Amino acid sequence: MNTQRPDSCGTVVFNHGKESGPRGGKITKLAGVAKECGFAVESIDYQDLPDADPRVERLLQSEAGKAKGLILVGSSMGGYVATVASSILKPDGLFLIAPAFYIPGYPEQNPIPNARAVSVVHGWSDEVIPVEHSIRFTRKFSATTRMELHLIEDDHRISAELEFVATLFERFLKRFRASNL
Repeated sequence: MNTQRPDSCGTVVFNHGKESGPRGGKITKLAGVAKECGFAVESIDYQDLPDADPRVERLLQSEAGKAKGLILVGSSMGGYVATVASSILKPDGLFLIAPAFYIPGYPEQNPIPNARAVSVVHGWSDEVIPVEHSIRFTRKFSATTRMELHLIEDDHRISAELEFVATLFERFLKRFRASNL
């Protein structure tokens, strides 16, 4: 993992899903947004780890814990990984795309977000992770965490509305840069 540039607003660490990789389309698009907003960007490779817990351990053992202004981004299983790791890393923000919450077989069935702000994006037509899981998660923590939920007309891959998701991500990052939430 690269070190943070001295002039950056913070560091965005991407956590990909089970069937994708660290340089997939979503990450590439959102990494460009993060760089334009002045953030350093890292993307952890989990392709050799099919299960969630070892991915959480890899994130915890990475340089993310040393980053100032840490923003964790996760898609699907990566959203689960980022949220579980947030209990230790305590990032400023979590940006979660179709997070894999409340999935049978995942060790932590009630992951608690430990971030100052959380944004969740989920597609209404998600055929892998039911949209109700993100609704349940955001409802559960909205009283204690700055939480937002964006439900969009898309499926699990979030490819049809990627431009809109990039706009939401830019807005999320600019709030940290402008107001230092």
